[in-house]
Amino acid sequence: QVRLVESGGGAVQPGGSLRLSCVASGFAVSQYLVGWARQVPGKDLEWIAGIYRDGSTTYSNSVKGRFTISREPAKNTVWLQMNSLLPEDTGVYTCPRGSIRGQGTQVTVAS
Repeated sequence: QVRLVESGGGAVQPGGSLRLSCVASGFAVSQYLVGWARQVPGKDLEWIAGIYRDGSTTYSNSVKGRFTISREPAKNTVWLQMNSLLPEDTGVYTCPRGSIRGQGTQVTVAS
């Protein structure tokens, strides 16, 4: 059974950093495209980062240069390092694999 569990969210001031983790089970993260997306109430789900089987990465313009996606196959985990956080980064962050995603972790950026 495919399962994804996100954690690492929290409250941080603008300019701060957080590192999110996505622990997968039921499949190997190195064998699939796994990404990060965020949901803000009233807005569509926004795909913000992805890491492909070959290790290449992609980012939305809204986070490029500030966020870094990586994976650790030994822990079957995908990470999202978020730096220089902005209030507009606030939302629930999930790690989709196709149409499957976890419950998400809340990130709040505020003074």
